[in-house]
Amino acid sequence: MTIKVLLDTDIGSDIDDAICLAYLLAHPDCELLGITTVTGEGIQRAQLASALCRLAGVEVPIYVGAQSPLLIDQRQPHAPQAAALENWPHETDFPQGQAVQFLQRTIRENPGEVVLLTIGPLTNAALLFATDPEIPALLKGMVLMGGSFWSGERDGLEWNIILDPHASAMTYRARPPYMRSIGLDVTTQVQMHAGAVRERFQSGLLRPVLDFAEVWFKQREVITFHDPLAAAVIFDEGICGFERGQVDIELDDPERLGKTHWSPGADDAYHEVATSVQADAFFEHYFGVLGGD
Repeated sequence: MTIKVLLDTDIGSDIDDAICLAYLLAHPDCELLGITTVTGEGIQRAQLASALCRLAGVEVPIYVGAQSPLLIDQRQPHAPQAAALENWPHETDFPQGQAVQFLQRTIRENPGEVVLLTIGPLTNAALLFATDPEIPALLKGMVLMGGSFWSGERDGLEWNIILDPHASAMTYRARPPYMRSIGLDVTTQVQMHAGAVRERFQSGLLRPVLDFAEVWFKQREVITFHDPLAAAVIFDEGICGFERGQVDIELDDPERLGKTHWSPGADDAYHEVATSVQADAFFEHYFGVLGGD
């Protein structure tokens, strides 16, 4: 049974977005309805997504979304991995200024069937929910890679959330049928060093990802599979354990802007936060879909 997915991504910054998209394109049970980009250099990000879709042999609508946060200054203006695009055929022309309308239209055409997967700043999601407040209830559910909730990892400051804290706060106030957050508490447990990546990313959709990763490796020698883990729980919920609670985003303290506050078991507990991960099971699942053993 296929699951319909809309992907909102800042592909081109951290390499894990490309690793996630390759997984979605390869998964036999994923019907990827569309991709929207978020944050700076949206066209370059769309081109990176297009390169993977082109290699996969599928036509997926790709829309350039919001390129700036709602209220604060941009902290992610560039898509460094676009430097590797010359090696891979890709589209160059993408609709701009229509991403929110595309998401709205697609969800309304598939009521109760779409999982919205957000793996970047939440600007597009916040604009979508503000534009059409009925949209959250029309989703099948929402999965977010974002936050740091219970482990003290980075003191509750996670990149996707703090890049647009006001959009994050707006998004977390929405009530889709389920809202699952995969945060640093568990994603930091699924990592791979550059040597292993170069060994395993040798075929199919992982080849361009390896090219993009070489840009990443100029700065660091480890990949954390933040976004692929968030995608994987859509298709295998047993990879992570979850606990219900209430998530709030810090907006009052300018020094902690975007910090995620989590109250487990709160009376009004409609958020689900990942509290454990089976790392070996995740990697077996991921490479079972994509190869690379």
